[in-house]
Amino acid sequence: MLELPLKTDFTGKVVVVTGAGGVLCGDMARAFAQAGAKVAALDLNEDKVKKLAEELKNEGFVCEGYAANVLEAEQVKAVHARILEDLGKCDILINGAGGNNKRATTDNEYQHEAKAGQTTFFDLDTEGVDFVFRLNFQGTLIPTQIFAQDMVEKQSGNILNISSMNAYIPLTKIPAYSGAKAAVSNFTQWLATHFAGSKIRCNAIAPGFLVSNQNRALLFDENGQPTARSQKILAGTPAGRFVESNELLGGVFFLCDDRAASAVTGVVLPIDAGFSAYSGV
Repeated sequence: MLELPLKTDFTGKVVVVTGAGGVLCGDMARAFAQAGAKVAALDLNEDKVKKLAEELKNEGFVCEGYAANVLEAEQVKAVHARILEDLGKCDILINGAGGNNKRATTDNEYQHEAKAGQTTFFDLDTEGVDFVFRLNFQGTLIPTQIFAQDMVEKQSGNILNISSMNAYIPLTKIPAYSGAKAAVSNFTQWLATHFAGSKIRCNAIAPGFLVSNQNRALLFDENGQPTARSQKILAGTPAGRFVESNELLGGVFFLCDDRAASAVTGVVLPIDAGFSAYSGV
């Protein structure tokens, strides 16, 4: 059981979470289920969301897992039809699918430090860059096009996107991911404006630096000590630590609560232990 951050009641709400096969969005799906929602967990990895759904059902909560590639509109439409039948119309959409790709990442932070054999800015693979933009931006656009139709019909609903620290100021090595997340932040504001008259709120969170299985080797060496890049991150974080995935839940619940955040829309909320507030001096 997760320790829920707020006494928020989402009983009866249908919450769709994309990218729910990952730790971050898996925790969000679990938290909403524990708060009374009927959760649809979507991910490319069907086994992970099926396992999550089974665990939550065994605990007495409502959750269904669906295999879905957020870049394939027809596939998402088919899953939407199943969710309508299984759970009902979407009340809250969490656009959690996203990520980076090695083909869109440089090995060196600065060109003048590049060494022979490294992947530099000039070696970035255009298909890799395109994939990163598609996954993060279109992976937010397509589910919103499909599930927000339910909200327009009901004249109520919430969309929550996942931005990043990179959207404020880009990190070295990952230009495509930084640009794509900046697009997500901008798109969040656009959606908030576009759907305001339909009584749909749209916000985003910008998580700080979390330690996951995907980035652990980048942040810690084989002895468990922070790498040079990790030390830079911690030095730029006033709290001097990484963010835990469950620390995002309070902000997520707040933004999706129609009572607590009824006038909040178009906001990108940093949950970052102070990283975005610190100038470095």
